[in-house]
Amino acid sequence: MDALAVFEKAPIRRDRDVFVRELLGELADILEQGVGLEETAGFIARVGNRIGREMNADYLDAASADRLDVDQVAAALVDLKRRINGGFSVESVDNEAIVLVNTACPFGRYVEGRRSLCMMTSSVFGRVAAENLGYARVEIEKAIARGDPGCRVIVHLTEGDAGLEYMR
Repeated sequence: MDALAVFEKAPIRRDRDVFVRELLGELADILEQGVGLEETAGFIARVGNRIGREMNADYLDAASADRLDVDQVAAALVDLKRRINGGFSVESVDNEAIVLVNTACPFGRYVEGRRSLCMMTSSVFGRVAAENLGYARVEIEKAIARGDPGCRVIVHLTEGDAGLEYMR
């Protein structure tokens, strides 16, 4: 039997999606061990900010709008996570906060113990909300990465103490 044929038929479960999640998980782990959780989270936040700007532009184009309202922002946040296999849904929305809950992390099992990866959620959510509503403060109250059974993310739309701030 040809050597390639053996591998083509083998039950190896690594496709591009698994590979990228594994890569990011390992990168986060190595950085957290090398430079610390705070520094790693800072790097990931910068990436998330850039991605958040791009995603926001996509949602503005889809809505044919210059700005999204609070309900549209909440819907966009759920949709962007749905597109990357997250399990987010809206718990509540008002002019004070958007509260989201999550049952499945897009990073899958590779997020476990890698809390810095939560900065991707914080910065993408914060950037989209702030660009449209002027201000956001993202608090990750519960996180799968911390060992919780799910996530609970509060996107505060008013100033306060908890969470990280994002401004237009």
